[in-house]
Amino acid sequence: MSTNSLIKEIGSNVSGVASSVSYVGRFAPSPTGPLHFGSAVAALASFAQARSRRGRWTVRIEDIDPPREQPGASAAILNALTALGLEWDGPVRYQSQRAAAYDEALATLDTAGWTFGCACTRKQLGAGPYPGTCRNGVAAGKIARSIRVRVDAEEIEFEDKLHGSFKQDLRRKVGDFIVLRSDGLYSYHLAVVVDDAADGITEIVRGADLIDSTPRQIYLQSILRLVTPAYVHIPLVLDDKGTKLSKQAFADPIDVRAAPRVLIEALRFLQQHPPPELLDGSADEIVAWAVTHWDIHALAQSSTQQAADQAVKAARNSA
Repeated sequence: MSTNSLIKEIGSNVSGVASSVSYVGRFAPSPTGPLHFGSAVAALASFAQARSRRGRWTVRIEDIDPPREQPGASAAILNALTALGLEWDGPVRYQSQRAAAYDEALATLDTAGWTFGCACTRKQLGAGPYPGTCRNGVAAGKIARSIRVRVDAEEIEFEDKLHGSFKQDLRRKVGDFIVLRSDGLYSYHLAVVVDDAADGITEIVRGADLIDSTPRQIYLQSILRLVTPAYVHIPLVLDDKGTKLSKQAFADPIDVRAAPRVLIEALRFLQQHPPPELLDGSADEIVAWAVTHWDIHALAQSSTQQAADQAVKAARNSA
C-alpha cells in the first residue's frame, strides 16, 4: 500500500461514515485473556455512548503483541460481548492483519524526518523520559534496535469530557517514543492511531489509565495529519486492594451465563441506577434501557470518578 493509498483508505472511511452517521465509537480489547468485569464496564460504556447518539459501535481486537496473547482469548471476548447483548457494527478489525497499513504510516513518518533508529535498551535507559541518546545517530559499534519518533518542545492539550482540560509536556514527560519495537512489533500508539483514523472513530471511551497515553496518540495524529477524535476516560474498576482489574492481575472472567447480573452491576458502577423492575430483565432488555437512559456525565459526581480524577491529576503533574 502506498502513502497515497493509506491516506485514501483513511479518507474514504471517514467520508463514508460522515455521510451516514456522525458518531462512531469503538471497543478495542487486547486478547491477553477473557473479558473480565472491568473490560465489560468499558465495553458497555462505549456501546451506550455510541448507541445513545444513534451512532455506530465497532470492535477491534488489538492482537499485535503475540507474546502476551492467550490462545482462544479473541473468540472468548467476542462471545462474551454477544452474551451481554453488545452487538457491533461491521466486521471485527484484527490488528494482526494490518501490518501493511502500519508499514505505510511508519514510512510516511520516516520520509518526513520524524523517526530515527535507537540502540538503547530499557536497562540502559532506566526510568524517566527518553534522554535523546540516539536522536542524532547511533553511536559507533551500536546497532539500532527500535525506531522512535522525534518529540521537540511540545505541549499537548485536549479536553476530556469527564476530566476537563489535560495538558502534558510530551518531551519532558515522555521524550522521543518508540513506534517500532526491538522485537519488530509495532507500538500500541502507532497501531491505534492508524486504525482509529481508518475506521473513522469520532470519540473514544476508555479507562482512565490510558489518559497518560493520549498525548502521544494526539501527537502522532498531528504529524500524520489525521483527525483527532474526542476522548472520554472513565473510572477504572478496582479490586479490594485498590488495584485495577486486569488480565495481567488474573482478574476473573465474567460469567456469560449470568450476563444480566453483570450488566446491572456494570450500570451501577457507571452511576446509571437501573430500576428494580429491570433486575429480572434479559440482557437485551437491560442494554436497551441503558441506551435509552444513558448519561455519561452522571459519572462526574461519583466517588469512583473522584478517585480517577486523582490519578489523572498525578499523571498530569508528574515529570
